[in-house]
Amino acid sequence: MLALLSVSDKRGLVPFAQGLIGCGYTILSTGGTLEALKAAGVAARKVSAHTGTPEILGGRVKTLHPKIHGGILGRPTLESDAREMAEHGIEAISLVAVNLYPFRETVAKGASRDETIEQIDIGGPAMVRASAKNAAFVTIVVDPDDYGAVLEELQSAKAISEKTRRSLQRKAFAHTAAYDAAIAAWLTEQNRQQPEAARDDAERSGSVGRGAATQRTEQNRQQPEAARDDAERSGSAGRGDATLETAFPDELSLPFVKSQGLRYGENPHQRGAFYREHRAPAEPTVAFSEVLQGKELSYNNILDLDAALGLVLEFSERPAAVVIKHNTPCGVAVDDELEVAYRRARAIDETSAFGGIIALNREVDVKTATALAETFLEAVIAPGYSAAAREVLAGKKNLRLLAAGPGLASPTAKPRAQLDARSVSGGLLVMDRDAVEPASEWKVVSQRQPSAEELEALRFAWKICKHVKSNAIVFAGPRELLAQAGGQTSRVDSVKIAAMRGGARLKGSAVASDAFFPFRDGLDALAAAGAGCVVQPGGSVRDPEVIAAADEHGLCMIFTGVRHFRH
Repeated sequence: MLALLSVSDKRGLVPFAQGLIGCGYTILSTGGTLEALKAAGVAARKVSAHTGTPEILGGRVKTLHPKIHGGILGRPTLESDAREMAEHGIEAISLVAVNLYPFRETVAKGASRDETIEQIDIGGPAMVRASAKNAAFVTIVVDPDDYGAVLEELQSAKAISEKTRRSLQRKAFAHTAAYDAAIAAWLTEQNRQQPEAARDDAERSGSVGRGAATQRTEQNRQQPEAARDDAERSGSAGRGDATLETAFPDELSLPFVKSQGLRYGENPHQRGAFYREHRAPAEPTVAFSEVLQGKELSYNNILDLDAALGLVLEFSERPAAVVIKHNTPCGVAVDDELEVAYRRARAIDETSAFGGIIALNREVDVKTATALAETFLEAVIAPGYSAAAREVLAGKKNLRLLAAGPGLASPTAKPRAQLDARSVSGGLLVMDRDAVEPASEWKVVSQRQPSAEELEALRFAWKICKHVKSNAIVFAGPRELLAQAGGQTSRVDSVKIAAMRGGARLKGSAVASDAFFPFRDGLDALAAAGAGCVVQPGGSVRDPEVIAAADEHGLCMIFTGVRHFRH
């Protein structure tokens, strides 16, 4: 019996090979795997000696040979296959253990394009797929963690059961699919990072959208809603076909590996699991944060932690604290001291903060830890925690603490520029991640200009606004959220709900609206609540009416030209 072993991940290789020999197998091997076996004193035959053909092209071609693939794909019980195998001197290979070149690890270490390309395995996937296709006769093993079970079955039953072979078959195709998906994702990312010259050419040809917020605003104001929808459908309002081809390929592969099974999904009757990318990105993420203490993360915890992290990254320049409840910000504040920022964020809505999720963008010190310990919380994510802070929080045994790493504390930390994907029945929606445009593109449309303090508050509110469900309305000061409402089917209802929550503290506040006001009633309501200025995308056919309302109430109003719907 022949077994072919050719692995990049050499965990458990030697005892597995020794066990196979004990079960009567002759080992075929290649390259580094062969060297590792011989160094351990394990007898193995070089593939080139088996095929009678030397490795060529610097090792690129060694297993792509009829004696290898014929041995894997042959069906010994089929008379025609058995006759041809005998005619060509092909021996059946009944077990194949292969895992692939370390492509993902090469990408993770920032290797050059040429080096990365060389780590795209060809012979390995071909053997894995051939073995998996012929699982009726061949056992394919791609995961070293399966070596023990395979050996145990061979030693006890003298054969591998059909059930085991079918299970390993599925795992093998999942392995090569994920590998190819990682390659496709890397190539797509390479294309997205096209040279500046290529982007300039695209812009000159008109294939890239206008870009400037003021131009978008003017375009929106000059065409009715139906015309804007037609423009968006035709692509004339977006980036254009050239960019779409590189960012959104015709066939999308998403390479993820299961990080953990979950106790349940969003509700106890739903099953769930958590998948993450194969490599940790440079930016802070929930998926690659270290869980330092507390209960196992739930489906809802992970969603809320991601929402909290995304929002706190909007305020990287200063210590900031975010309180999230049910994917909605109920407290946001910045200050020169992290403890003060957290206490202010919590005080905005202490009822909602109970059982909330906290994100902090500086290392947690003992004062901040003491403040955190005062309230029942589900989870906290921060760059890290001082030893003294860990001692304080250790008493909260069920509190989940996540360390996202020092990158979260950087004054230049930003949300990751990646694609957002959302499943729908029978399909997947994919888009660029939403980003707040620079305030330099804003346009004051009211008679009154904003003061420096109002402009600071408007910027603060606008950053929060895109993290609130549409129709989103955010009241804020220069350093803290005052009230918010979203998820309503009417924008004026969101204004009224936020006004009810904020009460008297909204006097002189700044308001951000994620999309335009379709009627003046929203402006009337926020003015009645005490707002002094407002920032919104603009673009309604009733903009003149809304601007007139702002002037009538003495409000300063800014158009951004960009909306931030969050459905």
